[in-house]
Amino acid sequence: MRSLLTDLLLAGMEQQQAGTLNKRLYDAIRLAILTGDIAPGRRLPSSRDLAQQLSLSRNTVIAAFEQLLAEGYIETRTGSGSYVTEQLPDTLPPDLRDDTQPSVRPSVQEISHRGQHLLGYAGASSRQWGAFMPGIPDIASFPHDLWRRLQSRISRRLKPEQLSYSPIGGCPELQQALVDYLRVARSVTCAPEQILITEGTHQAMDLLAKMLCNPGDVAWIEDPCYWGMRNVLTINGLRVAPIEVDEQGMVPPEDISPQRVPRLICVTPSHQYPLGAVMSLARRQRLLALAQEHGGWVIEDDYDSEFRFSGSPIPALQGLQTEPPVIYIGTFSKTLYPGLRVSYMVLPPHLARELKTAHAELYRGGHLLTQLTLSQFIREGHYAAHIRRMRLLYARRRALLSDLIVQHLGEAYLGHNSNAGLHLILRLPHHLDDVVLSARIMQRGVLVKPLSSYYLLPAGQRGLLLGYAGVDELDMAQAFDVIVDCIKTLRTQSHDPIVVR
Repeated sequence: MRSLLTDLLLAGMEQQQAGTLNKRLYDAIRLAILTGDIAPGRRLPSSRDLAQQLSLSRNTVIAAFEQLLAEGYIETRTGSGSYVTEQLPDTLPPDLRDDTQPSVRPSVQEISHRGQHLLGYAGASSRQWGAFMPGIPDIASFPHDLWRRLQSRISRRLKPEQLSYSPIGGCPELQQALVDYLRVARSVTCAPEQILITEGTHQAMDLLAKMLCNPGDVAWIEDPCYWGMRNVLTINGLRVAPIEVDEQGMVPPEDISPQRVPRLICVTPSHQYPLGAVMSLARRQRLLALAQEHGGWVIEDDYDSEFRFSGSPIPALQGLQTEPPVIYIGTFSKTLYPGLRVSYMVLPPHLARELKTAHAELYRGGHLLTQLTLSQFIREGHYAAHIRRMRLLYARRRALLSDLIVQHLGEAYLGHNSNAGLHLILRLPHHLDDVVLSARIMQRGVLVKPLSSYYLLPAGQRGLLLGYAGVDELDMAQAFDVIVDCIKTLRTQSHDPIVVR
């Protein structure tokens, strides 16, 4: 997880040859504050997040923060974090000034306050493939030869207008193919006119936040939830309200103050991300009633419902009633591959025209060849066949990873087993810092995500998200050994008396 601030501090630490790590970090932050690269009033990342970004121990970051706090460079605000003080205790030392150069605004100051906030909470990784990167399907198993043949056949008879911007809403052939597929596979009722093709769920959420909400409106999100959802809403000026999740999904509060009335209720009801719960019927009906009562919208993110390995498919929330206050979002990033950049929304009929027009104005849709190929891929049955093959493959990999966790660590480390999705959660004792652990694991070439970073409320669980979909069975045990070894090391350093198996 890299940001402008991360690069700035790493460069500052590299310029110092002597001193402990926490002293070098302290000097780098102090110098960045004095030069204005970290602006007065800016919120700093939490010690946990900064430790992960810099691949340092959290204790190292805490020691640097404590020294900066004692000297008056930063201040803490209860429940909000650490901020650079508005009135600094001193100025840049003369030997570090360059008075011969014209005054130039530091690059970090050119970033807006909301941009700095976004960078401070950024969760995107520079690496997006390998064990155990969560949320990534087995890209190597995609039928690339078949796709190329379909695309080649379609490209030979493309009309000129199909090489221009896409029609408002996207490719009509794909809209119709999605209507037919969703009716059978997800119990979603809609017409082609309600389908809006987008380039990813992030773009869909960005459009909804801009068109349905005013700055200061409240959006309920699950806690924990996908960081991307949280960041897109925040950058658009919404007030994000984290709502607790249990084994039945989001737990809506009984009493809602006027300040917390939701404009958007963002949920993953078929497979809660990242914990895996399936939302109960009672909770679904409660959310629909709340949205209708307060004039809001339920945003149903149905990101990987195709991959359920036992039991009956879970119908979509959108199909529970006629004309529901629901906007359904689906994606091909998990079923095919993320680089395809094709997602879609099912919009209520009275919103479809306006949101399609706004989408065309803001994003200028295209990629019609890709959309035409995908529509044919679905219509000829290749999509359903690919889903069936991947479901069997992922079920085997899920079972193997579950066995490795139980064999090496014990059943207590195996998180909620929903028999669905593309990742498992490896639970950790609360005294083991999952951010520090994940940083050490990633230093050894294995990709994991700390569960605690998906929470906004303070009492979050600790654990690791382990994506198994893109990990070959022959490579899984060796990669998991790295995780076990790092857990053993961290346990020893924390004087944990419990011995890993």
